[in-house]
Parts: sequence; structure tokens; C-alpha cells
Amino acid sequence: MGLLTNSRVAIDGSKFKAVNTRDKNFTRGKVERRRAQLEKSVARYLAQLDTADLQEPSEELAAKTAHLKEKLVKLESEMRRLAAMEKLMLASPDQQISLTDPDSRSMATSGRGSGVVGYNVQVAVDTEHHLIITHEVTNDGSDRAQLAHIACRAKEALGVDELEAVADRGYYSGEEILACDKAGVAVTLPKPMTSGIEARGRFGKQDFVYLSEEDVYRCPAGEKLAYHYTNEENGLVLRRYWTNACQSCAIKHRCTTGKERRITRWEHEHVLEAVQKRLDRNPQAMRQRRETAEHPFGTLKMRMGATHFLMKRLPKVATEMALHVLAYNLTRVMNIMGSQSLMAAIRA
Repeated sequence: MGLLTNSRVAIDGSKFKAVNTRDKNFTRGKVERRRAQLEKSVARYLAQLDTADLQEPSEELAAKTAHLKEKLVKLESEMRRLAAMEKLMLASPDQQISLTDPDSRSMATSGRGSGVVGYNVQVAVDTEHHLIITHEVTNDGSDRAQLAHIACRAKEALGVDELEAVADRGYYSGEEILACDKAGVAVTLPKPMTSGIEARGRFGKQDFVYLSEEDVYRCPAGEKLAYHYTNEENGLVLRRYWTNACQSCAIKHRCTTGKERRITRWEHEHVLEAVQKRLDRNPQAMRQRRETAEHPFGTLKMRMGATHFLMKRLPKVATEMALHVLAYNLTRVMNIMGSQSLMAAIRA
């Protein structure tokens, strides 16, 4: 119907609830918190029993004592159950288990201190008509390693040689961006500031300009940091740059507390610099991503209801999601072209 002629997509992920309550999901942190709660309750009931022993015997006191002892027995049983769950949890590859839907996982959400037991749904959405080009259901709570896979699937689905993709900072990974570049996908996304050096009032790496002709970095004071050596760290080939002029620099206090400021450059840093240049040329890219990719998620969750997924286990959940995406795309096409045009295209 000519609706998928655009070669630009927005990529995003969202957490969908599984058929598994938080109480039936166990992680190391949850087990430790639950054990602390149980131990606190045991201590409180034992203190109440000690107080009861000091009082004059009575019918009411006997009933209270029996009730406290019954609670202690239940707590002891809960402690044994928790120990069994901890043993199973520690034996799991990711040290997490879910009892109702074993494939679901506890995942952090955007709300502070909030989370959900469920699945992470990835989508690539056409920026022109907001049709979902491709999607994937995963139980990995992080988006960091999802970018290249979902972008390449979108490129294949559209049948284009080159694809533009925009994503949020949660997808930023040098290896993923490089894989996209090799696959013919030009991604645009902001780099998260994780070092904290700017918060302490000092210059960040973005304040140093790389001069490719000379293979040096120019610092905010105008000095040039020369290349000194290359080493490998965590599988990445890194080049190291610095200058001896730092010791006499008037603004050294705004740069480093060490002997000299050192800059590290990844061997594929030019790919990351190209990403930043695309973002600088199109500062509205993040707004377009938000307006494109977040709307389908809102519609899908509204239709699915409060419980989201009804099926259990990843293959069945993926099938359920595929049906929801199909229904979403059909209604989008009907809204754009009309139901008669859609029926005619289906018959054709």
C-alpha cells in the first residue's frame, strides 16, 4: 500500500508485566530483605513472650501466648521456605527465579525505586506512519545489547540498503553502534554522562577536540595531547594521549588532580563521533523518537489491560505479543487508509 517507503525508524523498549507477582520472584536482594523482615518479626514476638512470662497467669495471657507461639511456628516455616528458594535462586545462571512464569524476570522501570516482573519488549517504529516494523520479546531487562539486533531486523523487514535509526541513551554501547555501522544502519542517540567529572566542576572528554590530521587532542587550554601508546582493556583496543604541559597549566585544577590529564581513544572512536555529529545536526531527534516509539507502547498496554501478558513462558509470550502487534498495525492502517482500502489490498 506504499506505507513503508520511509527508511527511518525509532527504536525503543518497554517492560510488560508477566503472569508472575513480585512475591513469587526471588533475587539475591529480595531474599536478603525478606530474611531481615522475618528475623525482625521473630525478635519482636520473642520479646512479647518474654514480657508475657513476667506477668500474672490469666486466661487472656494464655491465649495471647499461644497465638504468639503459633506465629513463631509460621515464621520458622517461612524461613525454611525462603532458604529453599535462596538455594534455587543461587543455582540459577542469573541468580533469579520466578515461580509462576519461570522465564519472566524482575526488571527496573523508569520510576525511581520501581520495578516489574515481566518481559522487555523491543520495537522499531516507522517515523512517518508509526507502524511497528519489527519487534522482539526478551527477558533481558537492559536495552544496552539490543540496538544492533533490532535495527538489523528493521532494515531487513524494510528491504533497504541503508537505514536511519534513532534511540535513547539507554542503548548507548560502542560495540552495538559499531555493529550497526557495519550493517549499514546510521544510528542517532545521545551519550550518557557516567563519569561524574563534570559534576565536580572539571572538564569532560567532550571538551577535548580530536585533530585527526595530527592524531592529537587539543585541550581547553590550547595544548595538544600527543599519542603515547596503545593497550587492550576489556577486549577494546585503546589509544592513550597526554602532554607534559599540564604541570604548568593555569587551569589544571579544572581538569585533573593527577600529574597530567590523560585521554583514552577507542580504535573505532570515529564511529561514535559520527553519531554525535548526527545528533548535533538534528537536535530534535530525541523528541521525534519519543513521539514515535512511545505512543505504540501506550496503545498496546491500554489494550492488554493491567495484567499485560496472559501466557506463560517466553515462546508463548512472544506469540501473544505478535498478535497484539498485528492488531495494532491493522488498526493503524485502517486509521490512515480506511478499512475499505485495507480490505481491497488484502484481497489483492
